[in-house]
Amino acid sequence: MPLVILNLMQRENSLKLTVTSVLLKPLVVQHGALLRSTDTVTGLYGETIVVPCNGGAPPPDELMFIKWKYERDDGTSGDMLVKQAHKGEATVQATDDYAQRVSIASNSSLLISQGSLKDQRMFTCMVVSSINLREFPVTVKVYKKPSSPEIIDKATLLDKDKLAMLGTCVVKDANPEAEVTWTKNGQPIVADGKAVVVSPSVKVDPGTGLSTTSSTLQYTATKEDIGASFTCVSTHLLARQESAPETFAIHYYSSWHAPSLNLEEQVEWEAAVSINERKRERLARRNGSEFTWGIYPSEKVTLQVLPVGPITEGDNVTLKCHADGNPPPSSFNFHIKGQKTLVEDSDTYTLTAIRRDSAGEYKCSLVDNEKMEDSQSIAVRYLDLSLSPTGKVVKTQGNKLEVKMEKAASDDVKVTWTKDGKVTKAPAFGQLAYADAGVYVCEVTMGGLRRRQSFELVVEGEPVITRLTKHRADDGKHKVLTCEADGVPEPSFEWSVNGTEEESSYINGKATHKITVTPRTNLTVTCSVSNRLGEHFMTINVSSLFKEEPEIKGSVEDAEDQAKLIGGIVAGLLIAAAVMGLAYWLYMKNSRQGSWKTGEKEVGTSEESKKLEENNHV
Repeated sequence: MPLVILNLMQRENSLKLTVTSVLLKPLVVQHGALLRSTDTVTGLYGETIVVPCNGGAPPPDELMFIKWKYERDDGTSGDMLVKQAHKGEATVQATDDYAQRVSIASNSSLLISQGSLKDQRMFTCMVVSSINLREFPVTVKVYKKPSSPEIIDKATLLDKDKLAMLGTCVVKDANPEAEVTWTKNGQPIVADGKAVVVSPSVKVDPGTGLSTTSSTLQYTATKEDIGASFTCVSTHLLARQESAPETFAIHYYSSWHAPSLNLEEQVEWEAAVSINERKRERLARRNGSEFTWGIYPSEKVTLQVLPVGPITEGDNVTLKCHADGNPPPSSFNFHIKGQKTLVEDSDTYTLTAIRRDSAGEYKCSLVDNEKMEDSQSIAVRYLDLSLSPTGKVVKTQGNKLEVKMEKAASDDVKVTWTKDGKVTKAPAFGQLAYADAGVYVCEVTMGGLRRRQSFELVVEGEPVITRLTKHRADDGKHKVLTCEADGVPEPSFEWSVNGTEEESSYINGKATHKITVTPRTNLTVTCSVSNRLGEHFMTINVSSLFKEEPEIKGSVEDAEDQAKLIGGIVAGLLIAAAVMGLAYWLYMKNSRQGSWKTGEKEVGTSEESKKLEENNHV
């Protein structure tokens, strides 16, 4: 933290500030000298330059005023403007060119309009508060985007194999200076000091300080430069720009004059090239016309195959023949699979929908000199895939299915199988199961070629119940019955009882159906499943939920009631036996009295009396 001792004196409604000691920005040592570290901002030439105060940080709460200062050309410090904390307008103190170009922003940044290279200097923001004083120096740099590069002093004709000035590239009004390079057909031209010489130069405008970069190219042309596109490129901190392309005529025989020939002489001219060049020179001199464009025979024929790269069966292939003579030949012989075909007024021949048996060597040659030729070998890529079966295949569970895949390719291939989108092995089925059902895709790839075929396997079968279970529900008041079955198409379920809260699912040939029941008596429940191929059923015994309830509720009270009932029954039986015994005794007694009166003998009296006595004891 800077240490500042301030004395504030009130005098005529103004504050007098005396700085006793100030430690401003951190100091650094460079080359043995003490320097104050500064920030750097960049402005654009001709636009308003914004110089932030303290990096744009807000001023302190105790702010009194902000003053901007600048470094004059002679190195001394000058006041630029000051803004009091509680005043809206700033007071401009500069008396030079800055007096009309500076202002202050709401965040205390210094604004310099119409920026120029003269503004490349140090500006200092001084922030004065009631308890502190700080200075924030900022170095300003001004950049200027250069004009578009332009090639001037262009050559009208380049002599073959002779170093000549091609042109000068000029890039004007830049800061910092631009770098200039040359290209041919989009590729950089590298100076070697012999066949290619590049001479750069930089000039600075004394009035504006802006730089103009020039680059002169001396170039040795060859026949390959016929039709070549030359440009120059400027590279700058603000932009990369390229000139308009230029094409130059190539003078093949620099000491000759081109002929103005009649038809007969033109034929002789062209034929003389390959026989006797001096004869051609005599013809040119005899006619005496000025030679401006290089007229020379073809020395090389080039056959190009389009498109460039791998050729696939079914592609259209173009053969393009080129000769380096000037003017170039307009007709060519194309040798297609050993057969010569003359193509007039064109340098191309197209093979439509090429086939694999079209692979081989192709040639093109000059019409008037078939020994001057070029050839190219064409390889045709192909990839075939055959799959059996394809489409939708419906089979019955337990049957067999043979899958056959055949491929033919011009190179090594990669085979991939997927089932329902997941990678799997090549399918080999024995006895078909429901789990084998799915969509199988075979994909064969070779480089960028790809072939795919697929089949969908559906495995059907009559439904079979695999499991029938029961369990008590979580609430203890219901029972859940679950019936599981295999079958395709999806089987339907029927129960011999009515249930609630039915749930069902069907996945990969496995069906599940649940019902919730409340059995009040013991039941035998039947689950039946069926589809168009057949049906199946299974039973299960389900016990009542209520037969155990009397034993659970009030067991002591029920036992007492049962004891009382049994006691009552026994007492009733005893009373009934006594009554019957008494009646029998009275009956026998009356019978004996009657016999006494008649004098009849009483039979079994002692035995009956004994039984009666036994009954009375009971």
